[in-house]
Amino acid sequence: MQQEVVLAMLAKEPTHGYQLRARLRDALGPLGEDMNAGHVYVTLSRLEKAGFLATEATAERSDRKVYALTAAGQQRVAEWIADVGWPRPDLAEFHLKLIAAAAAGLADPVTIVDTQRRELLRRLREAQRAAMAEPAHSDAALLLEGIVLRLQADLRWLEACEQNWTHRRSAS
Repeated sequence: MQQEVVLAMLAKEPTHGYQLRARLRDALGPLGEDMNAGHVYVTLSRLEKAGFLATEATAERSDRKVYALTAAGQQRVAEWIADVGWPRPDLAEFHLKLIAAAAAGLADPVTIVDTQRRELLRRLREAQRAAMAEPAHSDAALLLEGIVLRLQADLRWLEACEQNWTHRRSAS
């Protein structure tokens, strides 16, 4: 799991590790059922050691920690929210970016989708130009066709994301 996902899920409010796991499971639906609890806690520990999180023991139980973002953690989340790197092997990360941004009020999910769309359209134009410059049936042409098809599919998924978040906004 990306460290930035964990940080972003903590951006709304400080929380216990088990609450964080529940948020991640809820956000991922069936994909979150297989999430390894130990991995979440290892990630939290690494982020604390790196200075992105601070912890406090709770008043009711000293063995339970509440995790909160530090200024460095908030900065890392802001950079991650603004990142338009694509494609990633796992679309769940982008999905979690939208959920965390909305929950914590970090950014408007529709704006994030729109920014990502512009980047993908730029990459699509570049890939299409490169594909047209290649001889038909060459190895490079086949690879470029795959890139074009992947980008087109990702753009369709972004349209679905935008519709979903627009509907949520109008239903609120």
